[in-house]
Formats: sequence, C-alpha cells, structure tokens
Amino acid sequence: MTNAVTVVPAAPSVEALARFSEVLAFETDCWDVHDALSRAEVPGFVLLDVRSPEAYAAGHVAGAINLPHGKIIGSKLQDYPDDTLFVTYCAGPHCNGAMRGAARLAALGRPVKTMPGGITGWIDEGFSLVQGAEDAA
Repeated sequence: MTNAVTVVPAAPSVEALARFSEVLAFETDCWDVHDALSRAEVPGFVLLDVRSPEAYAAGHVAGAINLPHGKIIGSKLQDYPDDTLFVTYCAGPHCNGAMRGAARLAALGRPVKTMPGGITGWIDEGFSLVQGAEDAA
C-alpha cells in the first residue's frame, strides 16, 4: 500500500542508525533532563536557560542558570572546567535561541547539546517551572 508515509522508502538500517545516533549527540529531551536533574546531585551537565532575564524570572527549569545566548562569552564560563557539558534551552521548538547558544558554546570549544522542546516541551511533559532570578549568570 502506498501512502504519504510509504511512498519514500525508509533508509537502510545502517544509515538510520548513523543518522539517529548523530542527532542524539546534539540533542537531549525534556524527560531525560528532568530525570537526570531529579536523580543526581551532580547531573553531569549545566543547564543553561538562554532566554532574557525577564523570561527566566517569569518561569524556568529548577536548577537552570540564566545566560542569554547573546552573552555567552569565554569569561562567563571560566568557572567551569573545559569538559563541562552544557545543555541549552529557550522558549520551545518555535525559538532558535537554544541553537544560537549552542553555536556560541561550540565556537568556544565547549561540549554542548540542546533541549529542543524548551519551556514548551517542559510544560507539555507535566513538569513545573520555578520563578525568580536566583540563578542568573
């Protein structure tokens, strides 16, 4: 049966594995971030909210540090070892701030992944946000 799903054949499994593995090297999701933050005192990454301080104060993921993507520079990261993994997020899939922040981190030679769902995905998963600006960089 041919339809919009089947008209283009799936890639061979070896190519699919390579592609999906590549994507996972660049992205994580809200559920995995939430799980890591709730299970470990030190989750193995720093979560960066790259939105404006106002948006951050209105509601952010608990434990996230606010560092707007346009302000990501080497001096702001000097307290973190060079191999620190950063995970960036912004408002959600309609916002490219997480990628902008990730690009700046990568340009500084820092390991980075994005959390593409951002705040929208976080809320969609049923997770809560906290308010205030206590963790601003």
